Amino acid sequence: MQLYQFLSTELSTSKQEIDKFILSAPKMYKIYTIPKRTSGKRTIAHPAKKLKEYQRTLISLLEQSLPVHDVAFAYKKNTGIKQNAAQHQQSKYLLKMDFQDFFHSIKPKLFLSILEKLKVDLTQEDRYLLSQILFWNPSKRSGGKLILSIGAPSSPFISNVIMFFFDQALYTECHRQNITYTRYADDISFSTNTKNTLFEIPHLVKKLLVNHFNGAITVNESKTVFSSKAHNRHITGITLTNENKLSIGRQKKRYISSLIHQFNLGQLPTEDRQYLQGLLAFACHIEPDFKQRMIKKYSFETINQISTSMEGEDEPIRR
Repeated sequence: MQLYQFLSTELSTSKQEIDKFILSAPKMYKIYTIPKRTSGKRTIAHPAKKLKEYQRTLISLLEQSLPVHDVAFAYKKNTGIKQNAAQHQQSKYLLKMDFQDFFHSIKPKLFLSILEKLKVDLTQEDRYLLSQILFWNPSKRSGGKLILSIGAPSSPFISNVIMFFFDQALYTECHRQNITYTRYADDISFSTNTKNTLFEIPHLVKKLLVNHFNGAITVNESKTVFSSKAHNRHITGITLTNENKLSIGRQKKRYISSLIHQFNLGQLPTEDRQYLQGLLAFACHIEPDFKQRMIKKYSFETINQISTSMEGEDEPIRR
């Protein structure tokens, strides 16, 4: 791969300038935390503007030759949590698993080993360039270990490439057993209509993780959940109903309805309006008939006012 030549052409810069820039690239991140969906905080490392430009440019080249398996539904065009959940909506039995500290478990050595397995021709300079531009140094010292950051535009694609051979092996075995397997970033889901088939899957997943990553990526045991139609089934925030439909769940629908009621009465704070707009767009994306129910309850004018820009300040939410 002619990485230097590609960057030089696309970014109108010289090899010398690239070499100088990448020396400090792993430290060019703004660090902050956000709450996790359940508990705790997630560390975000957001790259500087110039570094993001380098990352996006590199990925535009890598995307042309590096594979992502069809079972991966995150960070790809025309796929998302709805399409991921839809793969499982006709099944009775569900298993969900999660990887431990997924992005931060991915280091340059692992990524480069996958590229080698894919027979990507890289010079020593190329390997160093990829490591410096695509990975973050969370250490206070400049020579610290590099990891994949949550926040870089390149990290999602890199994580999907890392998982290609694992996804391929797991899909093959699941297909043999009539089990549906999908992965959404670090969330992996399995479903089937055959009772007791899923109980051996956690052992298989752990075995394949050792085979492919030698302990670098592991399972978060606390997130392993078996469920069936006798219980609530959820995949990446979407409910699978007993009627084999996708839903955002009763609680979330009630919450959205209460916000619309406040908006209708003129009691919803201005700062919460765009939040409601996003929630409503998400709900209608998952359950298209939800919008008609809200129109019937609150009027077309009210829902249309929420769905379009607020007071001329905010653009309509687009998904």
